Amino acid sequence: MTDALRRELESFGFSASLLDVAATSLDAVRDAWTERDRNAMIVGAKVIRCFAAAGLHEGHLSGSTGYGYDDLGRDAYEALLASALDGQAALARVQLASGTHAIVAATHALLGPKGRLLSATGSPYDTLRLSLTTPLDKDRRYIDVAMSGDGVPDLAGLRNALSAAPEVVFIQRSRGYALRHALSIAGIASIVRIVREQSPSSIVVVDNCYGEFVEPLEPGAVDADVAIGSLIKNPGGGVAPAGAYIAGRREIVERIASSIFAPGLGRKVGPSLDTPRWLFAGLHRAPKVVGESLKILDFAAAVFSALGYEVDPVAGAPRFDTIQAIRLGDAARLRRFTEGLQKMLPVNSRARPEPGPVPGYDDPVIMAMGSFISGSTMELSCDAPLRPPFEVYLQGGMDVTHGVIGVLGAAQALL
Repeated sequence: MTDALRRELESFGFSASLLDVAATSLDAVRDAWTERDRNAMIVGAKVIRCFAAAGLHEGHLSGSTGYGYDDLGRDAYEALLASALDGQAALARVQLASGTHAIVAATHALLGPKGRLLSATGSPYDTLRLSLTTPLDKDRRYIDVAMSGDGVPDLAGLRNALSAAPEVVFIQRSRGYALRHALSIAGIASIVRIVREQSPSSIVVVDNCYGEFVEPLEPGAVDADVAIGSLIKNPGGGVAPAGAYIAGRREIVERIASSIFAPGLGRKVGPSLDTPRWLFAGLHRAPKVVGESLKILDFAAAVFSALGYEVDPVAGAPRFDTIQAIRLGDAARLRRFTEGLQKMLPVNSRARPEPGPVPGYDDPVIMAMGSFISGSTMELSCDAPLRPPFEVYLQGGMDVTHGVIGVLGAAQALL
């Protein structure tokens, strides 16, 4: 850390001891950051190649109203996004309010009234558990394979469970609020291979939230049928104002679109309003933004590990999503962490986070959020359910400078 940078950080009121930890942590993550930049260039080159092939012009940046017939920008964006996500087609709409909304709508379309869903990665995170698996479980249409003791998929258990020939096999790529690891593309591939061997008629659906552009390949490249996520997370680059996507095999995307909108209409309707310009801009910037996020999370892991907290992943370890888990151990520390981070966010920095009910969650949740796009966890945020082991989940971050200051704000509050 240079003297000039240290003086700037001192102006925030960070203690000398914390700045010593920050300096050591910056040195510790230097090699990891170099690797994150290399990876971001590889992913960025892939996305730029997709843009170059798309042939966009000014007309694509305008949206549509009403029914959304012949929406040039929407159709071009969906084709470009599908290519960037290694899929044949995509449904990406502002009418899809969230990744959860898109996942529930897609799985219902694929399951029909009697189909069974098998979760290959244990019980899904809270919102999906309440909105998707609990209703299916009541009808005995839901099965899951618990993760193994070390937080990875139980492939032997999966082979046994596939004897039920479920219509849909669900894979959650990110950790959610669970004590488990995020899945790599190689890990997803191993699950898909077993599904193809044991139950070839099953459709593999991947919850891709927080995982987009972390690795050069996406789930579609390893034969997953469809990947689903939010446009205000990784692929939105902190610019997309709303929406979610469903990307994968063309016939499956069309089937889902017909269910969401109407048979015979499918992807032909759904106005993009004034969003295409921002969707394109966000996607273009997404690989760089994701790379910055991973560097911020490396720094956070190094700082909080040095302060004596358990972190997952550790600094410099392989990362497969844009989430850092930090085990704080009690509710009081969760409060202080979120308060410290909130003070360093660009919007609502004077707000004081309080735990409370959040739609889709069983436990009270406390969060720090101060983004320009409401709910955009790409813009440095954290949240935590108030339950043991009292882990906080630090998410996103669009530039390293802000991320370093935000992390130090949270750490100073704990000190």
